[in-house]
Amino acid sequence: MNIVFIGDIVGEPGRKAVQTLLPKLRERLAVDFVVANGENSAGGSGITPKTAEEIFSAGVDAMTSGDHLWDQKEVMTLLADEKRFLRPINYPPDVPGRGGAVFEIKTPKFHGAVAVLNFQGRTFMQPPVENPFLAALAEVKKLRERTKIIFVDFHAEATSEKIAFARMLDGQVSAVVGTHTHVQTADEQVFPGGTAYLSDAGFTGPHESVLGREIEPVIRRFLTAMPQRFEVAKGRVLLQGALIRLDEASGKALNIQRVSEAL
Repeated sequence: MNIVFIGDIVGEPGRKAVQTLLPKLRERLAVDFVVANGENSAGGSGITPKTAEEIFSAGVDAMTSGDHLWDQKEVMTLLADEKRFLRPINYPPDVPGRGGAVFEIKTPKFHGAVAVLNFQGRTFMQPPVENPFLAALAEVKKLRERTKIIFVDFHAEATSEKIAFARMLDGQVSAVVGTHTHVQTADEQVFPGGTAYLSDAGFTGPHESVLGREIEPVIRRFLTAMPQRFEVAKGRVLLQGALIRLDEASGKALNIQRVSEAL
């Protein structure tokens, strides 16, 4: 089976890229299941029910998030009502929402269950959260009783934390793909135990920018240390992410390749 993961969707340009390009990608790559990180989809900061629905209606099956989860107050409605929307699982126990879900899917090639997990790193990240390594060991053990196909979005800054996290889970999950830095890395690989890995999927949105934002205000901030308004940029829009091909019987990855498609 084939899973496509879409890196952080930034603002209206990112949503438009998903709406325009994903249906073609699903057909061309014979995709069975799509996961996207949507935490920056509303004006580049946070997510709302409206922006989430735009993304789901384009063909996304499950959506993850990260440290910008709380930037829009409307997210509370999503956390309460939308079962396809996940927040990092290693937030404190009383936080609304859930960090993992199992999806029953039926395509011409695959009938079965796919689990999706969302974790947030701790190194150079705010706010402080529970230990993702300990949380992952417990959650993955529980999920493997239901399905061997487990996809993980690890939303973290430090590559060392991402790689160590994925190495710990090698052979226990199908894929660990990193998000958050908005810079697509070139280290895609399948570990010896059968877990596909990519340090960062990149981002879906305007790349004539600084990580999706207009260039000049960011430069002024570095030059002056004064607050600036960082508007979402518009030019050179790309959909970035990864395609993972799995053996559905074992849940092990056969291949992972980067995706970078121009709008």
